[in-house]
Amino acid sequence: MSELFDAVDALLASRAVLPPPAERKRLRAAHGLTIDEVATALKVRRATVSGWEAGKTEPRPPERDAYARLLDKLAELYPTDPTAALATFTVTQAPAEAQTLSTDPATQAADMTETEKTQAPAPATAVPVAAPRPAGATRPASTSRRPGAKKTAPVGTPAGNSDPRFENGPLAVVDVEDGKVLAYCTGGLVLDVPAKSLPSLVDWTLKEAKLGQPKLSGPGRPADPLLVLTEAALERYGLPTALTEEERHAGRIPEGHKVIKQLVRAEWKLTKRGFGPWARIYRPAKGSERQCVQLCIPSWTALDTRHWGDAAQLPPAELARVLGVYASRVMTPRGSTAVTGLELMTALHPPTYAVRDEETGALRQADEKTPGSLGKDAIDPMNWPPCEVPDGHPVLKDLPRFHVRGPAEKLFEEAYDWARPMTDAECTLRHLVGIDVNMAFAAGANGLTVGLGEATHVKAPAFDPKLPGSWLVDLSHVDLSRVKVGKEWVELDGSLLPSPFTPKGERPEGPAWYATPTVAYAQELGYDVAPIEAWVRYDNGRYLDGWYSRLRDAYLATMADLGVDADLAPADFLTAMEGYKARDPELAIVVSAIKATVKGGLGKLRERPRGEGWKPGEPWRALSRPTWRPDIRAAVISRTRINLHRKIVKHAAFTGQYPVAILSDCVVYAADGTSPLDFLPYREGKPLPGGFKLGINPGLVKWEGTQTVLWGEEVRERFDAPELNLARYIKDGTVADIDNGE
Repeated sequence: MSELFDAVDALLASRAVLPPPAERKRLRAAHGLTIDEVATALKVRRATVSGWEAGKTEPRPPERDAYARLLDKLAELYPTDPTAALATFTVTQAPAEAQTLSTDPATQAADMTETEKTQAPAPATAVPVAAPRPAGATRPASTSRRPGAKKTAPVGTPAGNSDPRFENGPLAVVDVEDGKVLAYCTGGLVLDVPAKSLPSLVDWTLKEAKLGQPKLSGPGRPADPLLVLTEAALERYGLPTALTEEERHAGRIPEGHKVIKQLVRAEWKLTKRGFGPWARIYRPAKGSERQCVQLCIPSWTALDTRHWGDAAQLPPAELARVLGVYASRVMTPRGSTAVTGLELMTALHPPTYAVRDEETGALRQADEKTPGSLGKDAIDPMNWPPCEVPDGHPVLKDLPRFHVRGPAEKLFEEAYDWARPMTDAECTLRHLVGIDVNMAFAAGANGLTVGLGEATHVKAPAFDPKLPGSWLVDLSHVDLSRVKVGKEWVELDGSLLPSPFTPKGERPEGPAWYATPTVAYAQELGYDVAPIEAWVRYDNGRYLDGWYSRLRDAYLATMADLGVDADLAPADFLTAMEGYKARDPELAIVVSAIKATVKGGLGKLRERPRGEGWKPGEPWRALSRPTWRPDIRAAVISRTRINLHRKIVKHAAFTGQYPVAILSDCVVYAADGTSPLDFLPYREGKPLPGGFKLGINPGLVKWEGTQTVLWGEEVRERFDAPELNLARYIKDGTVADIDNGE
């Protein structure tokens, strides 16, 4: 009989009633859930849930019944009829732009309306606008009402934090309105701030604000709370609203400033970089307890407009949303996007781990490095391979002053900047179409084995494609006119292809230093390699895998919120990408910041001197970091360039089409039409295996821009530059002056 019941239950589940696709998405967003969270709960792929919400596919048992149950519960919580919500819950739902929670009971009572006072005997839960909190999270019962509330938060608003220590989110934007200091948190929540001075603001943040973020890995530490100070808040706490020219150059206000003196009297300390756009205020940690607050000051140019757009000009609630989404998907910002990219690597691979003292029972940091990390100690500057370091490094101090290192002395793995004149056949075509690789450098980091420790020098080594390092080898014999593609030799027009071994695409003329992926690709093309010497790293691992995954997921989730899903068909993808930024300009800022985090984080691995009175041959500040690793940066760039060249070769072998120009991750082809679909070889919706594929995932390509062939010829003629890199200008066609790329 039970089998019959099971069969009946299965039959009912197969026809479980579901709301329309748009309503499914509304309900998920209203509860602050991401597509990833729903997919994880239902044990399906992210693309599957995305398809259900788009109405492209329908769930089947057993997932259909569970999905219907989820939507039913959400519909009870967030009915389309707003009056039903009041009947379902006893809540204080402020019709305000945000809700203000006071920590002072007297203030709470004064802020209550008559209706709220009536509800107060039955303890109510103050609900942050459209960002429901996890079960068990509590709030003071009353709120002050503020005009202009949104009933539901925009898509991409981060949900509450399940860790009770950080239940108000990772950060707050501190502003002053009508003489009242307010802290705008993520999810639309606003707190009253009682602090009268900056030291008391720091105290309040650590003791009462419940701001912060859980650690990203087992041995790591929670993120410090971040306070973003508006100009009004700066004035309230005695700080300048803008830096002087001298302060901007120094990157900080003077140590004798009255606010810094207040902090010193209260026994707070500043890090070595002082009180600048990104300041850290701390007291030495006691045991495992860390006391540190990070400040971000937008009017001091903390938010670079190249990466954060106009975020610094946003109202407090909107700025809290932008930074909150970034924090929840990447990490709480610790400085510029470049600094945060580097900090994310460390947060995912902390240098050491905590151990418990057997005698006292207290936790302390172990001396041994965490497996898979870079450890807590930087590599001694004098132990670096001379080929891997930039000019002016201490290990090169004995070189003649004006000596220029050539390819046989210097590892030079950089992104492409290559172009060639168009052929006669290409000039008969009408258009130049640019395609751009999504998150190219992140994709280059995925699955890459890199060195974790110091390098070992080896003479006449046998090349090992699995061993990270730098190799001195002659690759000038590799002929692109005849290469292996897969297991077959193919004939190509090598004169129309860039060399994969140099950033400018020139064929090498003799021995040169290369990272492992570059030398491995020479073997893949069918040619023998015989290194003369090498610096290899036997202590190695896939250090960047977690970093890549975190940034990939952040990028895909935010693009999905902007209407660009990972499972779209090629034509639908191109349509979805049109004007995607305008659908939610705030989330578009987050996308820009995520991309900048990738490139900036990798760039920081080879940070150069930044003033500081540095002279060539002397060490500079960045060399003292374990994360100063130019070898890792070189390996990622090498792999990224090789990945692109591999696709170009497969495309050429299959279609006979060759690129006209390449700039980093952008490739330009001549075509008869204006769309990438006019030259990419799709068959029945399927791309060329191993070639270019349209899509939003890292490593896939999107449309960058289209111009006419006549435009390209006119630009090159105007500047008398037959090999002007048109990929640099393909996006909008504007060429103000020749940019040499430096």
